[in-house]
Amino acid sequence: MKLTGTRIELSPFDHSDKDLFIELSMSAQMMEHVYTPFTFEEAKTAFEAKSQPWTATSDSWFTLGITEISTREKLGSIGVKIVNHEAKIGEVGFMMKPSVQGKGFASEALSLLKDYALTELKLNKLTAICSVNNIGSYKLLEKLGFSREGCLRENTLINNELVDDYLYGLCL
Repeated sequence: MKLTGTRIELSPFDHSDKDLFIELSMSAQMMEHVYTPFTFEEAKTAFEAKSQPWTATSDSWFTLGITEISTREKLGSIGVKIVNHEAKIGEVGFMMKPSVQGKGFASEALSLLKDYALTELKLNKLTAICSVNNIGSYKLLEKLGFSREGCLRENTLINNELVDDYLYGLCL
């Protein structure tokens, strides 16, 4: 299964996504607004979990690698986790390597994932949680129609500090 856009394609995680995922997961710069950076072993374990076979009844993340079509360069990852199967609600998350941020790749990836969630997964709503300090992520969510539904105080522990998160939602 592949989701193809103008400049990128999304495909389920496989061994070709491992090195970039581990690199980003261990990067203090990348994880500044996400979580405490992983050790190598933690990143490897997280990759193995995210690259397991997935079905619409799974309780785990369906993670897709983002590849630029013209260069075959790995750009990052995006995923959806169905958090409420009965109400058909999914949570989305994404991570792009710093050198490609701000170039529209994440926007294209999230648009492709939104369409997939609506047409194939038949979800009613997508949610996203991001740090109040992660301006790039919440501006992207807002650009693609997500509405800020609240602020979760002291919601995530990053580097031994509790940070506030915004909660976003998009009814499909």
